[in-house]
Amino acid sequence: MSQRAVACSLRLAQGTVSKYVNRARRAGPTWPLPTELDDDVQLENRLFPPPSDRPSDERPHPDWALVHRELRRPNVTLMLLWEEYCDANSDSFSYAWFCERYREWAGRLKPTLRFRS
Repeated sequence: MSQRAVACSLRLAQGTVSKYVNRARRAGPTWPLPTELDDDVQLENRLFPPPSDRPSDERPHPDWALVHRELRRPNVTLMLLWEEYCDANSDSFSYAWFCERYREWAGRLKPTLRFRS
């Protein structure tokens, strides 16, 4: 079924369905579910892993200059870049953290004004 059809049948927002699909894609289960994921608790832990107990200064941080450059490209969003960051790092930060830190980093940039003659 399409995400839109699933959203309509479950009376959920399409964005909610999309978030769950992305979580499932990152978790990597196959269908039919393997026997170790038959337990609801195991499946939930795979889809919603507990937060890392590593201190934040030891966890991988994104390259904010690269994030900033990528955002200039058409159809690139912070959500897309965060998902790529999560795919590359198993011990990643939340989307809210990602957005807050990027905005802090971008706020320290010196604005430039270019004149065209």
